[in-house]
Amino acid sequence: MTKNVYTVGQVNSYIRNMFAQDFMMSRIYVKGEVSNCKYHPSGHVYFTLKDESGSLGAVMFASNRKGLAFPMRNGDNVIVLGTVSVYERDGRYQLYAKEIILDGAGALYRRFEALKQELEEMGMFAEEYKQPIPRYAGRVGIVTASTGAAIRDIQNIAARRNPYTQLILYPALVQGEGAAESIVQGIRALDAMGLDVLIVGRGGGSMEDLWVFNEEEVARAIFDCETPVISAVGHETDVTIADFVADLRAPTPSAAAELAVFDLRKLLEDLKSLRMALNRGISDQLSDWQSRLKHQEERLYLLRPENLLNQRRSYCLDLEQRLTQQMERKLLEVKHRLSLCAQGLEGASPLKKLSQGYSVVTDIEGRSVVEAEQVRKGDPLRIQLFRGRLKAQVTEVLKDG
Repeated sequence: MTKNVYTVGQVNSYIRNMFAQDFMMSRIYVKGEVSNCKYHPSGHVYFTLKDESGSLGAVMFASNRKGLAFPMRNGDNVIVLGTVSVYERDGRYQLYAKEIILDGAGALYRRFEALKQELEEMGMFAEEYKQPIPRYAGRVGIVTASTGAAIRDIQNIAARRNPYTQLILYPALVQGEGAAESIVQGIRALDAMGLDVLIVGRGGGSMEDLWVFNEEEVARAIFDCETPVISAVGHETDVTIADFVADLRAPTPSAAAELAVFDLRKLLEDLKSLRMALNRGISDQLSDWQSRLKHQEERLYLLRPENLLNQRRSYCLDLEQRLTQQMERKLLEVKHRLSLCAQGLEGASPLKKLSQGYSVVTDIEGRSVVEAEQVRKGDPLRIQLFRGRLKAQVTEVLKDG
């Protein structure tokens, strides 16, 4: 039986003790370029130091964050003071940072800034060259790797939002040698198909992984593309030259799918709401027109010759009735006055007096004889009685004495 057999934990522990006993590894300065930098919610900072010959994993625990006096980003050249030790669970060694000093921008970051400034001065980022993204795209081109989370996310979201949208994939290399040429060929091939919109991008990764989208030839292919382009590179915090040149930047491939593929369910709901609003508008308009028509019918009825004639006839009948009433009242008044006059005349009538035994005496010429001195003895007289007349002759004149 083989002797001296050790467990994995024993080996990792032994190696860890070797690092601990090495004075150089307990306090060492390491210079390199920052990559894969991640700030954990717990406060720890995980990153990788790399140079032309290799890479070294590193971590700065939250308790040592006071040793980091600047916001560290991918591409920074730094000098790290710390301890190299073995993480026994994974069996790998890493640098435990206690202090990090900025040592200038990394080579990749300097290339990024230089190209960004150059293209910006050429006007390739100008808003006047940005094309609007069509609201209802029927065919969407995608330039990305045929495997990976990006294409799966786009397919899933497109199927959920609108299963009738046609997705056309150009399987391109998105990392490593030949990736830039592959992406440029994909953009030009899909642009020639006359699609509605293109999505160019990939999933997350380090600055090195995403570097192909910072290449000038990729940027120029996006700028020259006649089809509107949505860039979807990495995560929301990742920014590439392609994002500045594209017509629209999406923070992730999933967000790009939501921007490119319209939501069919929402469209149907909007159409339903519009149809209901249109029906209400038509109903309200019809009701208004009906009210106006009824009002015009009433006006027309009032303006009909027959109706006007009836109105005039009614008016004349009313005038006739009022005239008749006024005439009756007038006749009553006249009759009342005549009655009063008749009563007055009756009281002053000679016949009334004659009927009471009085008589009227006149001479032969018809002059009334009211005094004895008007006649002489032997003058003929005429006497008017109530009924009949008498002829007489004065036989004697008697004067009041």
